[in-house]
Amino acid sequence: MAQDTTGIAGGSGPLDRVRALCLALPETTERLSHGEPTWFVRGRRTFVMYAERHHDDRVAFWCAAPPGAQEALVAEAPGRFFVPPYVGHRGWLGVWLDVPVDWAEITEIITDAYCVVAPKRLTAGLGG
Repeated sequence: MAQDTTGIAGGSGPLDRVRALCLALPETTERLSHGEPTWFVRGRRTFVMYAERHHDDRVAFWCAAPPGAQEALVAEAPGRFFVPPYVGHRGWLGVWLDVPVDWAEITEIITDAYCVVAPKRLTAGLGG
């Protein structure tokens, strides 16, 4: 039997899981940007971008990250994290989803991404 790396019983794909995590956060919307599902705070500020067609055939997402997080995570686990093109110079983090995934950690990463870009009033009580 193939290993389910999505963390969801029934084998739902990683896009469904990322979507659910992003849309659970306050005042978050989704729309396509550069041909990929992307999540915004209040319809304007991007905090997560799905990446299934950018530069290779791997599945990942790119997200805003707190200062120093990108460097630390990429150095610690380069098989799971990477510096994404276009936004990596701003400290954004790339997260591979085609490897075994710790969804509790992904939840924290997405929440941190939200907290980096959202107004403080929306982030109260979320952590990050």
